[in-house]
Amino acid sequence: MGFYLYNTSFFPDMSMLTLVKLMLAGLRFDLVSVLYVNMLFIVLMVLPFKFRFNYGYQEFLKYTFFITNGFALALNVSDFIYYKFTLRRTTADVVKQFENEQNLEGLFFQFLVDYWYALLFWLLLIVVMVVLYNRVRIWGPQTKNSIVFYISSVLLLAVIAFLTVGGIRGGFRHSTRPITLSNAGEYVSDPRDISIVLNTPFTIIRTIGRTKVQPVNFFSSEEVEKIYSPVHYPKDSLAFEKKNVVVLILESFSKEFFGTFNKEKDNGTYKGYTPFLDSLIEHSLTYEYSFANGRKSIDGLPSVISSIPSLGVPYFLSPYSGNKINSLASLLKTKGYHTSFFHGAPNGSMGFKAFMNLAGVDSYYGMTEYDNDDDFDGLWGIWDDKFLDFYASKLNEFPQPFMSSFFSVSSHHPFKIPDVYKDKFKEGRVPISKCIEYTDYSLKQFFAKASKMPWYQNTLFVITADHTSSNAIFDDHRTAWGFFSVPVIFFTPDQSLSGRKQEIIQQIDIMPSVLGHLHYDKPYFAYGRNVFNEEVEPFAFNYKDNIYQLFERDFLLIFDGKQSLGLYNFKQDKMITNNLLKQYPDVVQRMEVKMKAFIQQYNNRMIEDKLTVTK
Repeated sequence: MGFYLYNTSFFPDMSMLTLVKLMLAGLRFDLVSVLYVNMLFIVLMVLPFKFRFNYGYQEFLKYTFFITNGFALALNVSDFIYYKFTLRRTTADVVKQFENEQNLEGLFFQFLVDYWYALLFWLLLIVVMVVLYNRVRIWGPQTKNSIVFYISSVLLLAVIAFLTVGGIRGGFRHSTRPITLSNAGEYVSDPRDISIVLNTPFTIIRTIGRTKVQPVNFFSSEEVEKIYSPVHYPKDSLAFEKKNVVVLILESFSKEFFGTFNKEKDNGTYKGYTPFLDSLIEHSLTYEYSFANGRKSIDGLPSVISSIPSLGVPYFLSPYSGNKINSLASLLKTKGYHTSFFHGAPNGSMGFKAFMNLAGVDSYYGMTEYDNDDDFDGLWGIWDDKFLDFYASKLNEFPQPFMSSFFSVSSHHPFKIPDVYKDKFKEGRVPISKCIEYTDYSLKQFFAKASKMPWYQNTLFVITADHTSSNAIFDDHRTAWGFFSVPVIFFTPDQSLSGRKQEIIQQIDIMPSVLGHLHYDKPYFAYGRNVFNEEVEPFAFNYKDNIYQLFERDFLLIFDGKQSLGLYNFKQDKMITNNLLKQYPDVVQRMEVKMKAFIQQYNNRMIEDKLTVTK
């Protein structure tokens, strides 16, 4: 409340009802901060020993409470002021921001003088905290029987530990990841309001070790725009086509699971695990060299839907997850599209719902909307065949044109499939193979149902994976390129898109390519390229283990942020063993310039919240 009252001018359209909703949503994040900040206090308070009731011990705990919570309150109050400069809650990178200041102590005391009213507010909070704490009286033990005392204390310790972990994670489901900054997007309609939902201890704790995006200036702003620009200005003079768009993102569908992409494997006998998709590819447009931009599901979704790759930290988990972005959904909504996202997991799993809200998606469909727990796999979500059937039926209810995306769930550890299919899909060379076959079969059923619906013929389908599987079959898929090798498939029922191009494509190319195919006629922001615009040279970019990778033409360049470490002909040298760094200095120089320009555009625009085209 103090944060809002100090910064009302930044929230000019805030209604009382909206403010109350934001405050209530913030309690979820407040709880996480309270538990983290008081972790030591909680542990010391619940130790199953009688000495915890001693006066001296309790006095120590009291001052532990005052110090830790006083510091946390100071962090919150500091953002009453600092928000005006950053327009976002402070994150762990604040230390990095000020590490080069020579007069940090002087600046600190000057801030205390200039913003004395914030200091006064903090002191008032401290007084309230001390008064309320001292109203609590602790004595015990309540039972004189030592056996009962120790047994009950141990049992209560287990219960408190369970509740604490659940509170910190934000839930108790297996699929619930610890909530992070991006989850606040689930509760807002305007990204600026995220700062009201969040609190500063939370944003700092959740970004410790994750704030790797630093401003870089390899080139001047004019030079970097000439080398590489993520702002797209369509030159297409053709009229916009109001085709439906369906994007299918398949969990862990590595390219090596496809028979059609690996015909040379096993001396030409390898069939893969995707017979339906292999048959669909025969009538689709695909690419020989197609790559993911990250290694996690939370890397894949922003890459595919908003053309935002992951560089070191998933966009979801970064301090910049509340930035203004455009996406397939938000851009096509300006053309009258209905937009939706389907994910059969418990609602909010992996932060997808929050991201889709910020990406401008109208309707989210998860396990709650499916509303039949009989089809729950017991761990991750609704079985793929059931949820894809539900998906097809819902698509038939939407007004055209629509843009919809689907994210599968069944190809996850522990690699289970429905009992009814256990005799149909046997475990292959890796545990996930039967799940891949099962989801491939589910897609076959989906397309069979969809093909009978009136919207089908006027639809562009895009099929890709979120990332590769950790279960690699072939050695070359455990390499710098194999770790990111996923399919990218464009299919139209009239087969106007077909063939297999010997080009590079990446997940972040999907959004601009869909817009290019539809002849979208307005400027937009995307880190990828429109593959239908042959004037732009194909490339792919990804990041792993603090190393940047750039694929261009025949080469893969490995770069550590300061210097190039390796150059490989990834098309011929499948195992990435022959470093050509010294043999091709001109290639290294050319690719390093492109690499640096990409990093600069990514880092600086992310930090400056310039991920959209301003009019």
